[in-house]
Amino acid sequence: MDGGSKILKSVCHSCHGGCSVFLHVEDGKLVRVEGDPEGPLNHGAVCPMGYAAPDVVNHPDRLQYPMKRVGPRGSGQWERISWDEAVDTIAAKMKEAIAEGGPESIVFGSGTGRHLAKWLIRFANAVGTPNWCEPGTAQCFIPRINVGVLTYGWFPVGDFSRHTNPKCVVYWGHNPLNSGPDGETRFAARETLASGPKVVVVDPRENELTKKADVWLRLRPGTDDAVALAVIHTLIFEDLYDHDYVEKHCHGFAELTERVRQYSPEWAEPICWVPAEKIRQAARLIASVKPMQMEWGVALEHTPNCIQTVRAVALIPALTGNVDVPGGWVFGSDEIGQFPMFFENLSDDVQTRRLGTEGGFRLLTEGPVIKASHIPAVLKAIKTGDPYRVRAFLVFGNNALTTYGNSKAVYEALKEVEFMVQCDLFMQPTAELADIILPAAFWPELNTTHDAPFFSSYTLGAIQKSTQIGECKSDEEIFVLLANRLGLELGREPVEETLDIHLRSGRTGLDYEALKTRTSILVPFEYGKRLRDGFPTPTGKIELYCTGLEKMGYDPLPYYEEPPESPYSQPELAKEYPLVLTTGHRSKFFFHSEGRQIPRLRKAHKDPRAEIHPDEAAKHGIKDGDWMWIEGPRGRIKQKAKVTAAIDPRVICAEHGWWFPENKTPDHGVWESNINVLTNNGPPYDPAMGTYQLRGLLCRVEKVAGLE
Repeated sequence: MDGGSKILKSVCHSCHGGCSVFLHVEDGKLVRVEGDPEGPLNHGAVCPMGYAAPDVVNHPDRLQYPMKRVGPRGSGQWERISWDEAVDTIAAKMKEAIAEGGPESIVFGSGTGRHLAKWLIRFANAVGTPNWCEPGTAQCFIPRINVGVLTYGWFPVGDFSRHTNPKCVVYWGHNPLNSGPDGETRFAARETLASGPKVVVVDPRENELTKKADVWLRLRPGTDDAVALAVIHTLIFEDLYDHDYVEKHCHGFAELTERVRQYSPEWAEPICWVPAEKIRQAARLIASVKPMQMEWGVALEHTPNCIQTVRAVALIPALTGNVDVPGGWVFGSDEIGQFPMFFENLSDDVQTRRLGTEGGFRLLTEGPVIKASHIPAVLKAIKTGDPYRVRAFLVFGNNALTTYGNSKAVYEALKEVEFMVQCDLFMQPTAELADIILPAAFWPELNTTHDAPFFSSYTLGAIQKSTQIGECKSDEEIFVLLANRLGLELGREPVEETLDIHLRSGRTGLDYEALKTRTSILVPFEYGKRLRDGFPTPTGKIELYCTGLEKMGYDPLPYYEEPPESPYSQPELAKEYPLVLTTGHRSKFFFHSEGRQIPRLRKAHKDPRAEIHPDEAAKHGIKDGDWMWIEGPRGRIKQKAKVTAAIDPRVICAEHGWWFPENKTPDHGVWESNINVLTNNGPPYDPAMGTYQLRGLLCRVEKVAGLE
């Protein structure tokens, strides 16, 4: 990089991204990240993870050159190699796998959807394998995308364009003030909240939002479907729904009415532990104030009734007339264009060989938008060769041992994989199982575009390279290298040429070089277009009764289903494990399993914390700050107790993503506090999506003796 001082415009990607920033560079070194006041989603603000980006970039423990394993798998014995040797080795193994088992014998694994996600899918399609997966394909966000497409014709997102503030916001299993996913940045969410809307929160634990809520529904983890159905019941049978909107724009209201007749708030109360009158209060508030914006989160997608849970919540904005309106749910802009993913390169025959197809999970393996493999099927194929042998597993930006359900089962499978590649920023527990490690560039070290919110975008910006660390390369560059070394017909273009192809497919009139000079732009979109012209669904309307699901053989109407592991579905097991565990608590200082080695972030959040009610804590002699065991049917971990009266006495809320980089053993302490040691990746699965149970599980606690 050039010497001297310079400032570059970029878009922060320390989480899913969206914040416009300035990168301050001194003599080729990134020294500071500063918010851009003109940024449409953050207006100059930056979160702790964004500020800490230079600490990540310049960290002495960064992976800076390729390595190959020279000892037994998981032994921690590595040897530095050149990029040529690394790429040659990977390409040779991939060619061998394709020759002996076809392209489908190669599986690609990705972390949650950041800059590399669309490039990984593109590369997998170019290779010709239908097999790629990431922790969220069945468990996070993709179910909401699929439900959005089936119900509305495209994915609806909250209107953060600043044209019109919502008068009511429903935060359902989602705290965007803390997590800020997919361009719904915590700062845009804070500005919306500061405008003074009425607030409804559906969440089992207290947070910043519950303290501001007009109504807080503190439900039992895993029973969001019961609450949503009871809200719909109230909207319909108290005649609170928007008659004109429903009559003009919705299909299947009569059928939905009959389905929810049984799901009254009184029916829901003993199931979800929320008083019936509170559910009615929430429904009445939602119906009385417009525009209403629904902010929904990953919590909805963590039980085997995932699709019908998401469907039930998705219908509430429609019934109240809050879709395709300013300040409600909107559909983004079609001016940005589609990234070239090469979906057309996979024939119908190849598609049928996607792992998970044999399970019948049609929304996951067939679309309608993103097609992916089922992670349990991938692990089974690696370990047993059923339905065919997986010969290579290439993982980019994911620490599978902390982010896949049932970590022990993941470990047992990955020990057996024939050839494994890990591309990442730091050495971490999953990387220790690989054969080849590639050093990845962090977002200030690479060139790419960023549009948000994901899948229904109305902002567009450029991420640009500010510095070079060691021999690190962006995932995008690595895919191009491999495509050329493999001699593929697709995907060999330089990165910036592909970015220009993407931008030219839209109507912004910008190429990548021009975009680099701009603060992220707010791309115009039209309100009311679908209300005027019809929704892109088979009926041309919002499908309360979903003809697409019906055609695929699934129930077209939402229904309730008790989680398979709960106090009510397994009362005998509950005698041994009497508490209900929710597992997704995040920290504003970490992105999933990232950031634990960054001193300023770790100082702010040193240890994993699990919330427990004072009454339950007292039973076990646990005081605030004590280490406590959390044990379930699949194992036990320890986290520090946060004693709080704001959680139900029957519930434990644990943090996600923990491992300990300071632990220099090859497992890096991944078994100590990692909540996925306790989760389950086994059946029953959601029949449409393959989702398994990650929260609402059973557990018990006790104090860790002798550990302060």
